[in-house]
Amino acid sequence: MACRNPGIDLDLGWIQSSRVNQPATVRRAQYLATARTVKKKWQASWLLRAVTCIDLTTLSGDDTPANVQRLCYKAHHPVREDLLKALNMQDKGVTTGAVCVYPARVKEAVKFLKQAGADIPVASVATGFPSGQYPLSTRLQEVRDAVLHGATEIDIVISRTQALSGDWQGVYDEVRAFREACGEAHLKTILATGELGSLTNVYKASLAAMMAGSDFIKTSTGKEGVNAILPVGVVMCRAIREYYQRTGYKVGFKPAGGIRSAKDACTWLALMKEELGDDWTHPSMFRIGASGLLTDIERQLYHHVYGRYAAAHQLAMS
Repeated sequence: MACRNPGIDLDLGWIQSSRVNQPATVRRAQYLATARTVKKKWQASWLLRAVTCIDLTTLSGDDTPANVQRLCYKAHHPVREDLLKALNMQDKGVTTGAVCVYPARVKEAVKFLKQAGADIPVASVATGFPSGQYPLSTRLQEVRDAVLHGATEIDIVISRTQALSGDWQGVYDEVRAFREACGEAHLKTILATGELGSLTNVYKASLAAMMAGSDFIKTSTGKEGVNAILPVGVVMCRAIREYYQRTGYKVGFKPAGGIRSAKDACTWLALMKEELGDDWTHPSMFRIGASGLLTDIERQLYHHVYGRYAAAHQLAMS
């Protein structure tokens, strides 16, 4: 990942004065969704870049060591070898950005990736994911345990209760504590934007999380009714841009939940390129939290190479 964001002192004046023009934001999102497309060899290039930015995820109650092993194998070999050869990418070390699992599965993920000789980060959700409705002491210990077991990226959730109450000091203090508990592990802060009530609250929560030292801000747990949508992406990217302009610190962005198609991936990459610049189109600054997205990307790459779509059994499960 890029150099870390150390955070700054909480600036409540900056947060409280922030406002979002919702109609303008929605128009910008609609323009991105309809006007930005890439085709042919350029689409293949964008899709391969998207693969390297995926946090390949399994967050199910029935996760087993076998599930995690399969996930790790797919993360290490995300695209069929014949497709990579046809695209002249077989020696470029194409892997996903990370593997993301529950804290109880971190040890297994670390073990399976090591056995495969894969240098892929293991990310763990924590802090009472997805609700965050647990005592602070419990949430902090969960972070420490995940790091102890080998996670190098921690996806935490903020307290929506505090955010909805306008308690930005509370949000800041908790995220700051999680950052300290992470140590050298990178902190990705989930805002759960579908539960924040307004785009203005999304902007304010983004600022509070970045001021507290988040290395990434993330849209959603994937468990809310509304997850990663483009208007929210526009708002969070504008917050990242303002924070960078004021402080000089770069913060990464991770949309998660509901991103299932190759076209979606290209649209989110276009958002990064246009709103934040090329640095935010690399896995050090941009991740996509997804479980089913990789299958559709590989399917589109198959079509690009062979001129037809693959049958389901021709692509390895992710």
